[in-house]
Amino acid sequence: MEIKANEISALIKEQIKKYHNKVEMVDTGLVMSVGDGVAVVYGLKNAMLSELVCFSNGTLGMILSLDENSVGVVIFGDDSQIKEDDEVTRLKKIVEIPVGNGFLGRVINPLGEPIDGLGPIVSHKSRPIERIAPGVITRKSVDTPLQTGIKAIDSIIPIGRGQRELIIGDRQTGKTAIALDTIINQKNKNVKCVYVAIGQKASTVAQVVEKLRVHGALDYTTIVSATASEMAPMQYIAPYAGVTLAEEWMENGEDVLIVYDDLSKHAVAYRTLSLLLRRSPGREAYPGDVFYLHSRLLERAAKLSKEYGGGSITALPIIETQAGDISAYIPTNVISITDGQIFLQADLFASGQRPAIDTGLSVSRVGSAAQIKAIKQVSGTIKIELANYRELQAFAQFGSDLDKTTKDTLDHGAKVYELLKQKQYDLMDVYDQVLQLFTAKYRFIKKVKLEKIIEYENELLNFMHTNHQDIIDNIKQNKQILPEIEEKLKDIIGKFTDDFVGE
Repeated sequence: MEIKANEISALIKEQIKKYHNKVEMVDTGLVMSVGDGVAVVYGLKNAMLSELVCFSNGTLGMILSLDENSVGVVIFGDDSQIKEDDEVTRLKKIVEIPVGNGFLGRVINPLGEPIDGLGPIVSHKSRPIERIAPGVITRKSVDTPLQTGIKAIDSIIPIGRGQRELIIGDRQTGKTAIALDTIINQKNKNVKCVYVAIGQKASTVAQVVEKLRVHGALDYTTIVSATASEMAPMQYIAPYAGVTLAEEWMENGEDVLIVYDDLSKHAVAYRTLSLLLRRSPGREAYPGDVFYLHSRLLERAAKLSKEYGGGSITALPIIETQAGDISAYIPTNVISITDGQIFLQADLFASGQRPAIDTGLSVSRVGSAAQIKAIKQVSGTIKIELANYRELQAFAQFGSDLDKTTKDTLDHGAKVYELLKQKQYDLMDVYDQVLQLFTAKYRFIKKVKLEKIIEYENELLNFMHTNHQDIIDNIKQNKQILPEIEEKLKDIIGKFTDDFVGE
């Protein structure tokens, strides 16, 4: 049998056409140095910023700096098992975490892995932790209140859904207490919550979890925990992981509240990583991009327009100050990014004022647009009255002879401060707040002794709910105090006050 050359060449050409063997290029590099949770890797020429890589022992890392001949990798886990010349492989994807309703009621680490011992979490979707914030076109102005249940905040420094309100103050002044009260107050209000613990003691996080469980708030809350014992890389990605979970719910048209506790420690973790990666330090040893660190995080809080689902993320970042210095680098950065701040004063806290909110330095730049009209009607003058009181209080310390107007201002201011006192976890419905603030606006509290104010307000609420629920229902229905209801209230509260004082 004769073999023809042209048949052989045709056969080979046919085989070549059918040959589809996939050649997979694996991009690898070698560890040049490692220590303090950071590795310098030679190679990985096509690497991307924030890309996941895997070390030869299975530990994951994230690329955080790109140099000419090497990349800086922060390590998620124990770096003691990684050594020089270990192989590092690109995973060709940005750091992402699983998302979904399965995370409600759970405690997770910043990689989305459960750490509460309650078994695995079922999730069918993942999202990258770094993402560009929603643009102006997709947003809507804040128009719905997010009730905290705290009188001093809901009346004077209101928060709206989609707002970013900074909670700032020295350590041990009740910052976390305000955040926890706000989470607990979202019960039955269709708001999912995310609490991000950054650089805190594990025992503190355990206490937070227990408090939320006791008050029935854990069912709609996810806790992302990167404790003080975790390496800096885990603390660095924790808030981004938290907001990624929140974004999934927001884009499904739901309202979310997220607490970052706290961003001071987050900035310190990022400073640590930057210095280890040999980035140039600037003011207070922070790198030049530390503003971008928090701005790109907090910009992801938004109220989406109806065409984009109408969901929202309300952010409550927490910042710790040193000796009340709000002009330090990180506090001023975050104040300029947010839509207002709740400033907690150590002196007020020490004097027994809880929550210790300084109404002069605290402000809400958009929340008043979301306030119901009823609370605007009764709280309009309170901030000015308290400011006058604080000013005269300082002046009165140096003089004994005060005129009647000054005495009245001081007396009224002290009673309003007493009225605004509220214990932790003792949350109040907004319409009950309206009734109490009504007594301050129309000076019914003038007849009541200072030490009896709290007792008076509590008895007034019991009296109104027992005998005049129809008036409360009318205010709820109209979301404002109509003129005829106002006259009725003045009459009822006037008589009640006379009876109370007469006791």
